[in-house]
Amino acid sequence: MPNMSKVKTPMPEQDPNVRNKNFEEVSLGYTEEMAMEEAKRCLNCKNKPCVSGCPVGVRIPEFIGCVASGDMENAYKIIKTTNSLPAVCGRVCPQESQCEQKCVRGIKGEPVGIGRLERYVADWHMKHGGAETFEEKPNGHKVAVIGAGPAGLTCAGDLAALGYSVTVFEALHTAGGVLMYGIPQFRLPKEIVQKEIDGLKDKGVDIRTDMVMGKVLSVDELFEMGYEAVFIGTGAGLPSFMNIPGEELVGTYSANEFLTRVNLMKAYLDEYDTPIIRPKNVAVVGGGNVAMDAARTAKRLGAENVYIVYRRAEEQMPARKEEIHHAKEEGILFNLLRNPVAIHGDENGRVRSIECIEMELGEPDASGRRKPVPKEGSNFEIPVDCVVMAIGNSPNPLIRSTTEGLEANRKGCIVVDEATMATTREGVYAAGDAVSGAATVILAMGGGKEAARSIHQYIQAEGKS
Repeated sequence: MPNMSKVKTPMPEQDPNVRNKNFEEVSLGYTEEMAMEEAKRCLNCKNKPCVSGCPVGVRIPEFIGCVASGDMENAYKIIKTTNSLPAVCGRVCPQESQCEQKCVRGIKGEPVGIGRLERYVADWHMKHGGAETFEEKPNGHKVAVIGAGPAGLTCAGDLAALGYSVTVFEALHTAGGVLMYGIPQFRLPKEIVQKEIDGLKDKGVDIRTDMVMGKVLSVDELFEMGYEAVFIGTGAGLPSFMNIPGEELVGTYSANEFLTRVNLMKAYLDEYDTPIIRPKNVAVVGGGNVAMDAARTAKRLGAENVYIVYRRAEEQMPARKEEIHHAKEEGILFNLLRNPVAIHGDENGRVRSIECIEMELGEPDASGRRKPVPKEGSNFEIPVDCVVMAIGNSPNPLIRSTTEGLEANRKGCIVVDEATMATTREGVYAAGDAVSGAATVILAMGGGKEAARSIHQYIQAEGKS
């Protein structure tokens, strides 16, 4: 019998006052009974509106139907036909603004928990599923992928499935990109990411780390080495700052540096000697998912007070509602309609406070959101010993500055044909944050899939095959 409940099957979670002191995963995942119960809420709509909301086109009703009948292995196989990283996507995709937003069940209640079911299926396979087999024979063609983040890994996986010899060049010592250095352990366990990466290696993808492309090798040299196409998925790792007084003080971090030290360099584990300030009072500037990640991480490092400082109102925050909800549960303090104007230091050059000005909302700006306007004379200080700037990132200029014929826009993003992901340099394709600026994991993966299709067509075209 279908489950006509208007609400999702609740997700088990750690208690907020327990989890804000550890780095274990917040959401504990469905049991098999919970997953099957939630799957039965799906109406298996004939026109499948949810699929149109998924950037990688997961066959959602089909896999959910398998879950409802208890056939988890086939559910996994269906997901994997379009999604290379289901355990990741089930955890960090903004389903509420994509597939679930289009779910018919959401009209008179909550949509089906598509992300929760995808996570369950992927986790089930990691525990119980057999080894994946790949029947595609090598086709004799070589492709280079620069960057082992979501876009690069997806592109590499899809090309390997078509028989290409794929080499991924990653600047850091660990593959995964933002999945490893940016998103915290308590939201996306690194062992989960590593298993997904190991699955790509099993497909034959060669991943080479500590390769800072543009310095170690250029795009031109990759072509000289016999690679017939190059994909660029280098992300957006260049942090933005406000250019206010005091940003040079000890205790001021970009969110990139702060999260990388904790996530990739394991600063939260006692056995790792990673230098990081263990702050007592922290201001995190910004209102997106990265700001929530930084604030919740600071709390887990032992901070007594963690403030989100954001210049707009809560309903205008770009962070997922779930992340805002979790942050509030964990004791993060929200200072909204506040904008930093200076960071003040002590006699030793260390952060002692952040000075803010109160804001009020005026007329809508270019983004469609009401523009925050400063209130004259409303300045005040918050005593803090650490400030984390989480106000956005832009692409690193290294690749574009060392590759002739590669055009970028005024924001430093690589210019591509949106239909094919082809750049202005023949044989070079790009996707993910290097093209869009900082965006979501699933959008980067969607771009990587489109680029893989285009690279296949390019190489198989007359004169290349």
